[in-house]
Amino acid sequence: MRGVRAAGKLSGHPPELPEADRTLMTNATDAAARPAEHAPINWVTTILFTALPLASLTVVPWYGFTHGYSLAAWMLALVSLWACGLAITAGYHRLWSHRTYSAHWSVRTVLMLFGTMALQNSILIWSSQHRTHHRFVDDWDKDPYSASRGFWFSHMGWILRDYPSGVNDFSNARDLERDPIVMFQHRFYVPLTIFMNVALPLLAGWAVGDVWGTFLLAGVLRLTINHHFTWFINSLAHMWGTQPYTDENSARDNPVMAFLTYGEGYHNFHHIFQNDYRNGVKWWQYDPTKWLIASLSWVGLAGNLKRVPELTIQRAQVAMQFKRVQQALEARRARVGDEHIERLKARVAEEYAAFRASVEQWSKVREQWVADRKQRLLQRWEETSFRLQLKQIEQGMRLQRRRLRAMSKASLA
Repeated sequence: MRGVRAAGKLSGHPPELPEADRTLMTNATDAAARPAEHAPINWVTTILFTALPLASLTVVPWYGFTHGYSLAAWMLALVSLWACGLAITAGYHRLWSHRTYSAHWSVRTVLMLFGTMALQNSILIWSSQHRTHHRFVDDWDKDPYSASRGFWFSHMGWILRDYPSGVNDFSNARDLERDPIVMFQHRFYVPLTIFMNVALPLLAGWAVGDVWGTFLLAGVLRLTINHHFTWFINSLAHMWGTQPYTDENSARDNPVMAFLTYGEGYHNFHHIFQNDYRNGVKWWQYDPTKWLIASLSWVGLAGNLKRVPELTIQRAQVAMQFKRVQQALEARRARVGDEHIERLKARVAEEYAAFRASVEQWSKVREQWVADRKQRLLQRWEETSFRLQLKQIEQGMRLQRRRLRAMSKASLA
């Protein structure tokens, strides 16, 4: 963890900017020197993603004022909005892109169909591009929707032109090419899209006696909202929020984004622990996608839910706290030359030594536990003992985090 090593450097030099911010600033400087990139316009996506919001802003309210919408149309719009949103987060993202859990074929089929209705390309293309994004996050040339290229590009500009960074390369998605549901959708994406976004809303509208009202709300308006809420993760979630786990990329945790995107807004956590089926890792964080996956596992429709160990999460948080305390102390000393700084630095150094000792102890306990399991010599009372030791270490690190928060406030006072 580079963040841990950086936290141990209590030097007299001014603190460096977080790596993600340095990358964005460097890319912004490079952008000024780059020639304008004239990628060919993708006319299909440009027309589609221009027409949908225009219709949502004009035709949808006009029809509402002149004809009105039935309660059934509003309910169908709300249900389809949630179904499509969760199909992207629980299906496209956490199931297929990151393999954070496994699901019964019936669940995968439903997620595939409503993911198709979300009109965000096939699972194969979406997941492959997303894996590339994680591998090259913030890279100007390789990240398909790099936040370093600005809000517009990362939000939707990357979709409107055929940029080199968006060229499909399925070499990172061989597992998906072996998935029959994924490949069925990929081969028949256009007819499936037309059925889910045109025929199905019209049929549902006919069934409730409000054909055009349902089509406009559950079709046009719902699509526009789904698109922009998803794109907020590519744009705003890399620009607005906090970085409690890592500052080595631009991803942020943002509860507002989490509310709009079914839990995806805890993006800083996701970028450092992308194999965890949760994004909102705290019990109080809003993550309905996590709740859906857990519920499916309780009834036997999902399994192999991957979770990052609690101590690993705390280790990342404590490392970031050390880094920020160091930066605050150095900034304060550069400002006012406070004599109290040296004492605070000594306390931070002591806490850092205790932190490293806790990490080493945890590693030894974990290694011993794994070794014993492999040898099938672990008895129930031994396992309980190991868990107790791990619990004590976790509690110690929680107390340390509280002390660090207090020291951080003292250094800024």
